Amino acid sequence: MKERPILFSAPMVCALLAGTKTQTRRVVKPQPRRVDGGVPFGDAPQWAHAEPGTAMMRCPYGKRGDRLWVRETFQRFTDDGETLYKADPAGLKAMNELRRDECAEARWRPAIHMPRWASRITLEITSVRVERLQDIDISAAQAEGVSDTGSLILDSAGNEQGGPIAEYAVLWEQINGPGSWDANPWVWVLEFRRIDVEHSQC
Repeated sequence: MKERPILFSAPMVCALLAGTKTQTRRVVKPQPRRVDGGVPFGDAPQWAHAEPGTAMMRCPYGKRGDRLWVRETFQRFTDDGETLYKADPAGLKAMNELRRDECAEARWRPAIHMPRWASRITLEITSVRVERLQDIDISAAQAEGVSDTGSLILDSAGNEQGGPIAEYAVLWEQINGPGSWDANPWVWVLEFRRIDVEHSQC
């Protein structure tokens, strides 16, 4: 069993904490021209290119049973050891109060800089697979932690569609940029459950 870091935005951290997010999709890099059926070979996190002579692809996030510790936007104040999280209303309130007090350290630190000791969420991978982004169905979109707020997308026939899939498409483009949904890349689909893990504070 290995542990690896993974980044989530503040809204997705809220969904993790609420228990509504149990999946995440990440772009396969480099993109294969084909994936051999989307079926793992045994229990290893390896996936085959369909082209003869190419190497197996290994999921960089791990395999079933491995753990992911969540990196999120945060701030650490060394005077009292308090860690604030942007995804928390209490953290936002505390940061605003510090800014009003003209505290020089009152700036959020990017998630990429979060050390392991500051992470409060640990996930255990329960499944890994590869699929096309747009193969996501309604239940999977809901498992991505989105809610139906009325967003609309155009399907391949040019018709407007709404619901959780449309909402997820909007979220995907916010994270990955314009046109990234229409590109329909191969993605790693990670399913997970949240677990309690004790780790030392530094």
